[in-house]
Amino acid sequence: MQERVQEILEKIRPQLQADGGDVELVGVTEDSVVQVRLQGACAGCPMSQMTLKNGIEQALKQEIPEVKAVESV
Repeated sequence: MQERVQEILEKIRPQLQADGGDVELVGVTEDSVVQVRLQGACAGCPMSQMTLKNGIEQALKQEIPEVKAVESV
């Protein structure tokens, strides 16, 4: 599953980079929770939780229904 998640993140990455941010895949837990680290402008942005839930999590769940949640670590 980790490779599939990485592929989806690669599709999302250009949108984040356009705003000066990025996302790094930390791992996928046994209970299908994706752990990511927001970087650059995204790391300190007040909207980062919204980006995480409404952007990254939604895109991953749409492509990989097994994903239960996305957490920032």
